[in-house]
Formats: sequence, structure tokens, C-alpha cells
Amino acid sequence: MDDNIEQVTADHLSWEEFMPGISIDCVIFGYHRRELKILILEYKKSGIFALPGGFLRKNEELNDAAKRVLFERTGLADIYLYQFHTFGSLKRSDTRPMQTVLEKNNTPFDDGHFLLQRFISVSYYALVDFKQAEPVADVLSDSCRWYDTDKLPQLMLDHHNIFEKALKHLQINIDRSVVGLNLLDDTFTMSELQNLYETILGEKLNRTGFHRKMMLSGRLKRLGKKKTGKPHRSPYVYRFTED
Repeated sequence: MDDNIEQVTADHLSWEEFMPGISIDCVIFGYHRRELKILILEYKKSGIFALPGGFLRKNEELNDAAKRVLFERTGLADIYLYQFHTFGSLKRSDTRPMQTVLEKNNTPFDDGHFLLQRFISVSYYALVDFKQAEPVADVLSDSCRWYDTDKLPQLMLDHHNIFEKALKHLQINIDRSVVGLNLLDDTFTMSELQNLYETILGEKLNRTGFHRKMMLSGRLKRLGKKKTGKPHRSPYVYRFTED
């Protein structure tokens, strides 16, 4: 585990450790069986859903804080992480969702509680291996689990907008090798790669045109045919060359 990553537990969580007014929200993408998924938290006994997030410690680098939040929620270190936007709308000053969370968690609070201030959210998205991630809820939540991006629950505050902006950024950058490197297995067929593209973009692609585009991109290395026991129908297997 990275030396800068330390898991936060209820036993030593102290709001005084953190910078006021700054939060970190993460859109954690995984891919499984032709479905693009993200991790969503459900706060305890409240029916309130949110993106996984956390706060910046006073003695902590911003990117290290994001890595820590991701490790706490997935158990994974050294994963692809990208800071894509900062959200600071006045709508983020709505304290009602967090008041409900504090009440349902039997946490005493007043108007000056750390969680009831207006936060500027520095937002990241991560690309993780769905099979390797082990979702873990935070100290205020009942669950942290995968949701299909087409079937998300209603999210608190502007979290759905954060997700949509992350998805748009992923779509724009889909031709970067880092997307396939982190969401697919190390080796894959052209059909599996096309399925990933179609899932992220939300549209069907022409098979011949897609194959030609990928082969001309210089980002794939062909390794041989996949062992299927049917030599005349075995597809070629590929691996990405890194960006």
C-alpha cells in the first residue's frame, strides 16, 4: 500500500483534522459484462445516496487525499485517477441532506458542525478493475456498491451533475489507451474492445470501421489467436500499448 494512504475509521476520525470548506468527490468507474458502473454510497437509515468522497487533511497533498479516499472505498492503490473539475455552486450550501445523515447516525450537531458548511468540491474520476475492487462503506454509510450508470438512484445535491461531467470527460478521452488499460483485462478481442466503446459512448459502432480505426491507431499489439478449440473461428487477441 502507498505510504501516503491511510484508512480512516470512526475510532480516530476528528473533523478538526480537515481543511474547512474543501471536499473531494470521486466518480469511480468499473466495467463488467458490458455494463459501465460507478460506486455509490447510501448513508445510514436515510435513503440518501451520494458519490464516494472525503475531505482534505491540513497536512495532506490534495492528490494524496483523493488516493486515500479511493483506497478506503475500494481497497485498491495505484489506480488511474484524474482531477476533472471543481464544483462550487451556491446550491452546495443546502444543509438538509447532511442534517438528515447526522440525525440518522445519532450524531449531536449544531449549526456550526463541520459537515453543515458550504463545500467546494474538487472532483476526480477513477478507472478501476471491477473484479479487484472490494467496496467498503464509510463511517456514516450503510453500503457502498456498484450501480449501472443507466440505473442510478437519485443522488444528493449536485452529485448527478458531477457524474455526468465525469462521464462526458471519459467519452471525450475514450481513445486514450489508459481507458482500455484500466477497464479491460490485459488481453482482449476486438469485439470486447468494441463492446467497451459502445457501452461508454452509448451507441452502436460499425464493426469494420471500428476495426480499421483501432488497427491504424498504433495503440494495439496483436498477440495471436484466442484459444477456443475452433481454429477457424478463433478471434485475434490484442494488448494495448500505453499512451
